[in-house]
Amino acid sequence: MGDSFISGEAGRWYGNAAPWSAGHRYGTDRAANNCWEWAGWCNHDPSAIYGDSHRNGCHRSDTAEIMSADLGPGIQRINLACSGATTNNVLRTAQGGLPFKGEEPQADQLALAARTHDIKLIVLSIGGNDLGFTDIITDCVKGFMVPTGNWHCTPGQNGRLDTALEETQAKVAKTLSDIRAVMGQAGYSADSYHLVLQSYPSPVPRGGDNRYPETYTRFSTGGCPLFDDDATWARDSVVPRISTMLKKAAQEENTPFLDLQDAFDGKEVCSIGTTQATGKSTPADRLPGHQAEWVRFLITAGSQGSAQESIHPNAYGQQALGHCLTLHWHQQPHDAVACRSTPDGGPQDMKLQQTRP
Repeated sequence: MGDSFISGEAGRWYGNAAPWSAGHRYGTDRAANNCWEWAGWCNHDPSAIYGDSHRNGCHRSDTAEIMSADLGPGIQRINLACSGATTNNVLRTAQGGLPFKGEEPQADQLALAARTHDIKLIVLSIGGNDLGFTDIITDCVKGFMVPTGNWHCTPGQNGRLDTALEETQAKVAKTLSDIRAVMGQAGYSADSYHLVLQSYPSPVPRGGDNRYPETYTRFSTGGCPLFDDDATWARDSVVPRISTMLKKAAQEENTPFLDLQDAFDGKEVCSIGTTQATGKSTPADRLPGHQAEWVRFLITAGSQGSAQESIHPNAYGQQALGHCLTLHWHQQPHDAVACRSTPDGGPQDMKLQQTRP
């Protein structure tokens, strides 16, 4: 349940590839078909990855975290998350929840599922859109792209973020409470299912860990147009503060917490140690997960795919988050834990560690 980071947004991509031509994507686009190798051109059908959710933009991919997780044999998975959702789109209608992209609030959908299925696990990723995290990153990108240069986003954002964090914590706590209420009304006891709230992985590396110089190349090739200080602020201040806020909301509602802020460490877009794909158009030429970026680069008009896929976990990133969920699910008891990548490791090499109280 929740937003784009768990719905599967950008799941059609295995890493990134330059040049940003509309046709030749060097095997990274899982939606490619009927490729003409000699011309460097393929047809592209996003619905092959997102299914019917491509039509309304919820973008529930086949590699979304809940689909990638190994939860045991015979487990049916239901993805209710929708790209762009806020807490208001998760809350039941009776609690002020609102439909989104032509779909009923997610908690109302959960109520139906709870009556027709034996629910064992509910995973929630929410709060980023309430905070306006995308707007924060967008301001940083705009600052980098200003023709006169040297306009940094950091100074004007901290006060705004402080207020938004406090307001969002209350909204997330209310959402968790509402999910508990849905399950209680469906006849579930508190110990008959597992609810977990998770945080967000950082999509960008620290400024000093960017493999491109602090020039236009970061946009034209890397697709990560951020100044070093803005990137470091996002990585070391914004993402950890969001994780701390979400952990407090989880504690308030006595809900296990999965901290993902370091899950993509060393695998972020443009990070040192990763690279973009080059070669042919076939899937056999895509980079393996331990070499590729796990975050989709910035999409602009005339480049590859949809703009809303920008700066989201790609297929490798979603598989990594799925493995984090696998480790958390099989851990007993389900304590608050952090999940992070391993040096030179792929999506299946994620590790859990205990978090501090």
